Amino acid sequence: MVDDSALYRQMLKHVVGGVAGVEVVGTAVDGLEAVNKIADLRPDLVTLDVQMPNLDGLGVLREIKRRSLQTLVVMVSSLTAQGAPETVEALLHGAIDCVLKPAGLEPHLARAELRQALGERLAAVLATRREVAVAATPEPSVQAAGVSLATGDCVAIGASTGGPEALRKVLSAMPAGIAAPLFIVQHMPAKFTESLAKRLDEITAFPVHLAATGMLAEPGQAYLAPGGFHLTAVRRDHGIVCRLTQAPPRHGCRPSVDVLLESLAEVYADKIVATILTGMGSDGLAGCRAVKAAGGAVVAQNREGCVVYGMPKAVIEAGLADVVLPLDAIGEMLGGNRYRRSAMP
Repeated sequence: MVDDSALYRQMLKHVVGGVAGVEVVGTAVDGLEAVNKIADLRPDLVTLDVQMPNLDGLGVLREIKRRSLQTLVVMVSSLTAQGAPETVEALLHGAIDCVLKPAGLEPHLARAELRQALGERLAAVLATRREVAVAATPEPSVQAAGVSLATGDCVAIGASTGGPEALRKVLSAMPAGIAAPLFIVQHMPAKFTESLAKRLDEITAFPVHLAATGMLAEPGQAYLAPGGFHLTAVRRDHGIVCRLTQAPPRHGCRPSVDVLLESLAEVYADKIVATILTGMGSDGLAGCRAVKAAGGAVVAQNREGCVVYGMPKAVIEAGLADVVLPLDAIGEMLGGNRYRRSAMP
């Protein structure tokens, strides 16, 4: 537990120590102490405050990578515009998720909120590790034949825990000028999705927009759902445009992958390639059913590469995935415009 606030260190230690299968092996008051303790104690997972004296959370994460220390990192951040860019940068470069510090709550309510947020993530990570460890054989990888995306197609990508780094890797492998618009749902609070869209726009070869109602969906451009809104698509006289709604959350999520995919299935029919990346829960399962019913295709990230094998697992076990591939292969495949459902054997 790394935090410069004694209150939050104690709160985090109490909350995490109460999760079955988890032992708290140490705490640190700033980034410099954290790096030394991580090197000595070799924890499986670190909760890391974003803003700290001496060395901030992003600096600690960089040092972890530089020293090749094998540990998972969950960022703990205040929901402020000031801290959002640093948090997003951490998520793009190795942190698996972010938990928000409860604000303005009584201590027992703050502990309950942290317990739910962190407990779910820790349980999901533990379950994924156990599943990978006991799996008898790796999942099959099926490479699609070389057929180009056609005019009128679209690509949809859904992700949750571990998703920002996965998105960075997938989108960075894709060149400018792909023959389809990309619609993206990443489970994140609103201030963070704005920063995520800006950073992805800076590091990819094509524009990445924070989606807004009325925005025209054009080939070779990506549209990221803002936190707190569902992203859908509608057909207008001048083309297909984005539409945001605040309909009730699905699976506790808004934006929801299911809502996006169900909307795209109505508009694009069999011209959809839905891609489900690492994440908790089963958001995307109902949406992939709609995509398959419309004649579209589904790509899922393989078990071994997922931080949390939840969303892809639900799709794969339901028999909806046409292709199961490692993360790097997904980016290469989509980036090469090589995937169409008709290419499947």
